[in-house]
Amino acid sequence: MIRLERATKFVRMKGISKPIINDVSFVIPRGRSVGLLGRNGAGKSTLLQIIAGTLELDKGRIVRQGKISWPLGFQGSFQGNLSGEQNVRFVARIYGVDTEELVAYVADFAELGAFYKAPVRTYSSGMRARLAFGVSMGVRFDYYLVDEITAVGDTNFKRKSQQVFKERLADSDVIMVSHSATTLRDYCESGIVLEDGKLTYYDNLEDAIAVHERNMTRQ
Repeated sequence: MIRLERATKFVRMKGISKPIINDVSFVIPRGRSVGLLGRNGAGKSTLLQIIAGTLELDKGRIVRQGKISWPLGFQGSFQGNLSGEQNVRFVARIYGVDTEELVAYVADFAELGAFYKAPVRTYSSGMRARLAFGVSMGVRFDYYLVDEITAVGDTNFKRKSQQVFKERLADSDVIMVSHSATTLRDYCESGIVLEDGKLTYYDNLEDAIAVHERNMTRQ
């Protein structure tokens, strides 16, 4: 369970301070995978970072019960001067998982070859994404946070990634941001609409999609 209590977060856009969530009290239930919908710039990615704990609220608090991933589309947490393997070892210590087991899992999953022992700053964006996704799948979470990206690489790698991710969701939930209703339908049962700084939960994803589409017809 994830609970927001009178939560407010401001962001600056074009020199103006704007609340992306404004005095929100809200519960994201356990046992439901949810799609997060909203306009461009509404603050969906920022909200995921708040849930993950990488951004702080300006007011109120968030209560997290369960192990929550970082946003899967986010690669900025790697130390560029360390190798992929060294970064994985650091993550293993932070999350309290078996280091050698995680190192071996990511080496096999990410398919980086000799680059696994090279500095991450030498990686292409695709290689960094494969490393990030491999680490995410190697650590078991109660909630996986997904910001648009669910698979990277060539066709075979994408197929492998999607299969492993769906296996993880047999025991875990996902909170997913995507502009694709088809993608949300593949992974989510329920929906949350972020509009004008407020969150509204819909137990049926189709209801959330319908509300979001109506919102998009308004200025």
